[in-house]
Order: sequence, then structure tokens, then C-alpha cells
Amino acid sequence: MSRKEPQAYCFFQDLAPRPPLDAAFELDYLLYAAKGALRVSVAHEHWVLPPSFGAWVPAGTPIVVTIDTPVTTCSVLTAPGFCEALPDRPTVFQMSPMARQMIHYCRDWSKDAEHPAQAEPFFLAFLNVCAVLVNDSVNVKRPTATDLAVQRAIDITEVGLATAITAGDVAQQANMSERSLQRRVRDDVGMSWSEALTQLRMIRAIELLAASELSVIQVSGDVGFNSLSAFNRAFRKFAECTPTEFRKTLRR
Repeated sequence: MSRKEPQAYCFFQDLAPRPPLDAAFELDYLLYAAKGALRVSVAHEHWVLPPSFGAWVPAGTPIVVTIDTPVTTCSVLTAPGFCEALPDRPTVFQMSPMARQMIHYCRDWSKDAEHPAQAEPFFLAFLNVCAVLVNDSVNVKRPTATDLAVQRAIDITEVGLATAITAGDVAQQANMSERSLQRRVRDDVGMSWSEALTQLRMIRAIELLAASELSVIQVSGDVGFNSLSAFNRAFRKFAECTPTEFRKTLRR
């Protein structure tokens, strides 16, 4: 008698850096990086996924996963609709310490392992916890544009995060006036250029805090802040905690 495939199971693995991987899964997928950071792209939306964040990807959704540094993933796959509380769209959210403990608890319940009787209700409880977290999370979505010229300006901005980059510098490199840059970024991206710069800096800071041993002051400099106090203020506004507090939550 063949063994029935579980409704939910965990997939734990170590991954080396590799080129972007295109994938689509027949199951609902909760991707979580237990160690290291990776990037997830769905259509025109792009997220960084450091250890305190999970990516919810409904079945059949084409995604691109980019791994620049060694990563340990601990993910949960389920039959489509197993947890009705989670959204029917891809999203990235911050995992609470309890959610991270729960996913580590079930790491050995793989597809081919014998599951204890409590496995299925445990998976459902875990996913329901995640569903609550989806609506209350730091936004780590990378600013993106549909206009190719504006997207080039965003890319130029991201390359220059560690410098005292200005809108004038970006406009010159993108072959447009500063006034045109400001207007087109706001119209296409839905935020001002300076807001997009701050968003990119904070996302990069979260990635460095999660995936490196750099001190907070080093991270501050690497994302373009000359003042640690200014970095702390910007980060607190973005994540509702200081960089030091954020890093501590990763190490609990």
C-alpha cells in the first residue's frame, strides 16, 4: 500500500550561491531563510528575504529566487488552500520569534518522513500565526518602476547607496533633468526619489544586519549614512526598532 503524501511538510536545506532560479510550485509555499539572505521576485515586485522574514507564494505563482551568499532555508509546502487565512497573492512578511521557533520545531517533518499525529494541526497553527503577521510587517519590497528609464534611475540609485548620492547625480546618469526624474519617479513608483532612496537604504541595512557580522556603525556607513544617530532615527522610523534591537531579534 502506497504511503499518502502529507497535506503539509517541511523542506530544510543548505544552498550555495547560484544564478537566479525561475520556479513555480504545484503547492502553496512558505519560503524562510533560517540563515543568510536571499531575494525573491514575482512579476515586477522584488523583496529581500533576511532570516526574520518569510515569503508566502501561492501554488502556481512563477517566482525568481536569487542567492548571493550561502543560505539555509527552512520552508513549508502545503496542498493548495490548506490554510485559508493566508492571502491568495505573494507577500513577504516579518516572522515573529514564536513563528521562527515553530518552523524550526517542524524542520524534520519532511515529505518522506513519518509525521506524528500532531504534525498536520501544528502546520495549520503555524500558518495561521503567519497569516496574522502578514498584516503587520516591515515593508521590504524594493521600489520598482514600469518605465524603463525610471527603473534605470532606481538601479543607479541602488548602486550608489553607500555614497552621498543625490537626485541630480542620478538624473545626469539617467539622461534626464532632475525635475523630470522627480516627477517620473513619483508618478511611476508612488513615492518621491528621496523616499525610494531611503527605502533602498533600509532594505540593504536589514540585509546586512541579518547576513553579516558588520557592526551597526559599519552598516550605517555602507548604506550611506555619515551619522550613526541619523541612521538609528531612519531605521527606527522604518522598522519601529533600532538596528541593534532588530539584530537581537534575529539571534534569539
